[in-house]
Amino acid sequence: MSTGFERDRDEFARGARAIVVYPDLGGSSRDADARLAETAGLAEAIGIEVVGREAVRVRAPRAATLIGAGQVEAIATLARMEDAGLVVFDASLTPIQQRNLETRLEAKVIDRTGLILEIFGERAATAEGRLQVELAHLDYQAGRLVRSWTHLERQRGGFGFLGGPGETQIEADRRLIRDRMARLRRELEQVTRTRGLHRGRRQRAPWPVIALVGYTNAGKSTLFNRLTGSDVMAKDLLFATLDPTLRQISLPGIDKAILSDTVGFVSELPTQLVAAFKATLEEVVSADLLIHVRDVAHPDSEAQRADVEAVLAEIGVAETTPRIEAWNKLDLLEPDARAEVLAEAARRDDVVAISALTGEGVATLLSTVADLLTAGHQRYTITLDAADGAGAAWLHQHGEVLDQEVEGDRAAYEVRMAPRDYERFMTRRGV
Repeated sequence: MSTGFERDRDEFARGARAIVVYPDLGGSSRDADARLAETAGLAEAIGIEVVGREAVRVRAPRAATLIGAGQVEAIATLARMEDAGLVVFDASLTPIQQRNLETRLEAKVIDRTGLILEIFGERAATAEGRLQVELAHLDYQAGRLVRSWTHLERQRGGFGFLGGPGETQIEADRRLIRDRMARLRRELEQVTRTRGLHRGRRQRAPWPVIALVGYTNAGKSTLFNRLTGSDVMAKDLLFATLDPTLRQISLPGIDKAILSDTVGFVSELPTQLVAAFKATLEEVVSADLLIHVRDVAHPDSEAQRADVEAVLAEIGVAETTPRIEAWNKLDLLEPDARAEVLAEAARRDDVVAISALTGEGVATLLSTVADLLTAGHQRYTITLDAADGAGAAWLHQHGEVLDQEVEGDRAAYEVRMAPRDYERFMTRRGV
């Protein structure tokens, strides 16, 4: 069966000319121009050429078209003037609204959810990512078969005298979609179990897991690369990273930690994607510490922070999970704004101002992270045989060796470590 997902992707021709429309429904804390710029960035991220931007005030949403008739006509005129065959609405549209708008605008119409799903479909690099995107897209498409699928007027006849008129093609396609979604969910459940086994091994190691979270394009991947020496894709591009990447890093007083770079969040992240990507985001849920990377040079930085916290709550991250904010992109601030940000960060224990691009403040960030991870550590005196190299290596790997003295065949170590690690070490020695 050729799916609506495949058909829709064909309609997103690179270089397509588009008008971006932001229906301002009121009650939003976001700047309309910033919202238009973000949506234009989302469109440009998949090669769409944005030739016009329009914010329209909606006092009373219309069931048929969301916006008023006069506003629809104005957008249609703009689309004709700019020869735009695509109109992107920065809002969630019902299938009926989408179909009516396409008829009246004489152009293809997509909403914010459809646009984000298209980006995810293009960027997913791993088998898991592709499964997640297909599941999310099928869930979204299931309610839009009337609009998207071209062969739905056909009808399948039954068998014998009791077959009746049969099921319509749209009913058959919905059934096939449900079956395909069930298979995808089973495959993703297997991925979740495998990821859980890997996570269990890391927890038994045990190495702390630090997850980078933040709004898309906040600079997470740039920071990840600087901290790990990796080459994860890091561009001035929305949703540059989709699939999670884990690397080993060292911190002051911590021999080894696992750093995870995750997909960036966005305002009004489609619920289909939140559900589909829960397996990926479980790295965040189980992390020992979160580094919330924020773009302090963005005019909607505070609103973006609220969006990230909302998604974290939705995927089940406990409020008690330790977290620190990395106020990124100092290098883009004007001197006065930069001084203000640095002064505010200095007043707070949970904030470090940085530039992931230049490296400014990164050493302070690492030190702060190490302090948070070792906050519950205690100081112990441990005596070993001087020849016990494996025991000494274990202490260096799992704690901070503050001092050591060797007398004859005995070596005394002053070590700061987590109580659970001390108990594990004593159990290892049979004490």
